[in-house]
Amino acid sequence: MFSARAIARQGRRGTGRAATLATAAALIALGGSVAPASAAAAHQPKDNSAKTTTPIKHVVVLFDENESFDHYFATYPKAANTDGTPFVASKKTPKAVNNLASANLLKKNPNQYLPKRLTPSQALTCSQNHNYGPEQLAYNNGKADKFVQNTENDTCSGGLFNEPGSVMDYYDGNTVTALWNYAQHYTLSDNSYSSSFGPSTPGALNLVSGQTHGAISVDPASGTENPKQTATPSSSVLVSPDAKGVGTVVADPDPAYDDCSDSDHTSTSALAALKGKNIGDLLNEKGDTWGWFQGGFRPSTAWDGTPGTYAKCDTTHNNVGGTAVKDYSPHHSPFEYYKSTSNPHHLAPASVDEIGHQGRANHNYDLTDFDAALAAQKLPAVSFLKAGQYQDGHPGTSDPLDEQQWLTTEINKIQKSAQWKDTAIVVAYDDSDGWYDHVTPPVLNGSKDKTLGSNGLPTDAKACQQGPVAKAGYQDRCGPGPRQPLLVISPYSKTNHIDHTLTEQTSITSFIENNWKTGRIGDGSFDVRGGTLLNAFDFKHPNNVQVLLSKDGSVSSIKSIPKHPAKPVKSKITGPAGGNLDRAGLAASSGSTSVVLPTAIGAALLVAIGGGALVRRRGRDRAAA
Repeated sequence: MFSARAIARQGRRGTGRAATLATAAALIALGGSVAPASAAAAHQPKDNSAKTTTPIKHVVVLFDENESFDHYFATYPKAANTDGTPFVASKKTPKAVNNLASANLLKKNPNQYLPKRLTPSQALTCSQNHNYGPEQLAYNNGKADKFVQNTENDTCSGGLFNEPGSVMDYYDGNTVTALWNYAQHYTLSDNSYSSSFGPSTPGALNLVSGQTHGAISVDPASGTENPKQTATPSSSVLVSPDAKGVGTVVADPDPAYDDCSDSDHTSTSALAALKGKNIGDLLNEKGDTWGWFQGGFRPSTAWDGTPGTYAKCDTTHNNVGGTAVKDYSPHHSPFEYYKSTSNPHHLAPASVDEIGHQGRANHNYDLTDFDAALAAQKLPAVSFLKAGQYQDGHPGTSDPLDEQQWLTTEINKIQKSAQWKDTAIVVAYDDSDGWYDHVTPPVLNGSKDKTLGSNGLPTDAKACQQGPVAKAGYQDRCGPGPRQPLLVISPYSKTNHIDHTLTEQTSITSFIENNWKTGRIGDGSFDVRGGTLLNAFDFKHPNNVQVLLSKDGSVSSIKSIPKHPAKPVKSKITGPAGGNLDRAGLAASSGSTSVVLPTAIGAALLVAIGGGALVRRRGRDRAAA
C-alpha cells in the first residue's frame, strides 16, 4: 500500500507520478475505483434534466411517515380553535372532501370506539400496528369496522399519549396547521393510497420502484458489497420465496447495501437486497439528475477504508417531548436496497457540483446536501427528501408538531429559491401507521398467500384473496393499501383544490417517468397502474405565488414570486468524509470524477498495474464492449 511518505517522496521526483500515487491511495481509502476527471466526464451521460413534457423542471418529494388521511384531515376545513394554532378556512374552500365529518362518522361509527380529537398537547402518541395482515383485517372486507381489534396498540411507554380507542383519533388544523394551510393554497388529494398494505419499507420501495417483490435474504456477516443469500430466508425479511429464495418484502428489514444497517452492524438480523430496477436507474439511463436526501445520512463516524469495517450513523436529536431519537433509519432509505443505486459507506459528495450527478455518493446524500444544492441553484431534476426520525412524523419517535417544523423549513427554502418557478413539491407518506381511515381501499391487485400468521389467520384476508390476479404472479403485494394524505405544492398547482383522482405512491413514480420520458420499470411494477397527478395542476393558469409559513404552520406571508430571486450561494460540503478530503486525509475525487463501488478488479489491481495503466485498460475494454 502507498504510504503518505512514499507519495511525498514520489512528489519530489515528479508531480505526475505523485498524482498517480495519490489517486491510488485515495482509491484504497474510499474502497472504490477512480478514473481521472476527464475520463469520467467523457463517459457521463449528457444532462437531459431540462427536457420535460410539462413545465415542471424539478420535482421534490417530501416523504413523511405513518399517517392516514382521516388522522390528519378528519374535519377539514373546520378546526375546533379551542387550543393550538388558530385556523380559519377560506370561504372558497371546496365542501366536497371525503372525510369523517362529511361521511357523518364522528358521532356514529361502526367501530368499537368513536373518533376523538387530539390536542396539540397530545402530539406524542403510540405507534399503531401497521403490518401487512392486520391492516387488511381492520377493513373487514369493506366494512372498515375492526380497527380497534386489529391495528390498535394498547401498550407503549415513555410518556406517550395512549387510551382505549386511540387508533380512531385524529388531529385538526390547530395541530397539523401547516398541512391544512398548504391545502388552502395548493392541491390536496382525498383519494390517494399506499400502493400495497404494510409498513415503512414496502411504502418506500413502492415510491421508488412500484415493486416489493424481487427480494433476497442476506447474511449480514458477509458485508454490504458481497452479500450471501441465506439458505432459508427469514420470514421477517421476505415472504413467499420461490425455489431460488426470491420473495416479497412485507415488513421492515434493513437494506443489504448500508453500513448503518443492523444498528451499525452490531446486530445479526438478516438484511434484504432487491433485484431489478428503480426510478434512479431509469433517470441515470436517461441522463437526468436526481438524489435521495435523508436526515442523519452523513455518518457520525466515517468509514475508515478498512475492509470489514463500517461507517456509523448515531447522530441524535430531541423531539418535542425531549426524547433523543437517532436521526437515520436504514429501512427508510429505499435506494440502499439496490446495489446499483446504493452508497454503502455513506460517502459525501466531493462537491456541491456533484450533487445529483454520478459521483462517489451515488445519489444518496444527507439533507444538508440538498440545502447546499438548493442555495447554489443546482437543484437536481428529482429530489426525494426524508427528515431525521425526530421530524418525520412517525408516532412513537416523532409527532405532527416536529413534522411541520421540518416541512415548513424545507418548503420555505424551496419557495424562496430561484428554481421555485418551475418546481413541484409533493408531500406524501410511506404508510398509514394503522390509524383509522373510513375509506376502504379498492383492491386492484390481489394476493392468495394462505400462510397462517401468529393469529392463526391467512396472511391475506378475504378481500385480497378474491381480488384481481396478482400482477406478474407475485404474491403478498395486495393493494392499494390504506388512504393517506397527499399534497401537490407548486406555482402550477390548482389553488385551494381537492383532487378526487384515484392515486397512490406509484403515481409519483409514474409522473417522474412521464415527465422525463424514462420509460417504465417493468417486471410487474405498479408504475403502470398509478393514477395521474396531472389533475392537481393547471399549466395554463399558474398561481405564481410564494406562500411562506411559520414553524407553527400559520401563514407568514403570501406574495408573487419575486422577479429577482437571491443570487446563488456556493458552500463546501461539511461533515465526515465531506469536502475535498476523505477521512484518511488523502486527496479525493473532484466534482466531475466518478467513484465506482468495489469490483472484482478493485484497488489491489490498481496498485498492481498502476493508476494510469488501469485507465488505459478500461478504455480498451469499453471500446471492445
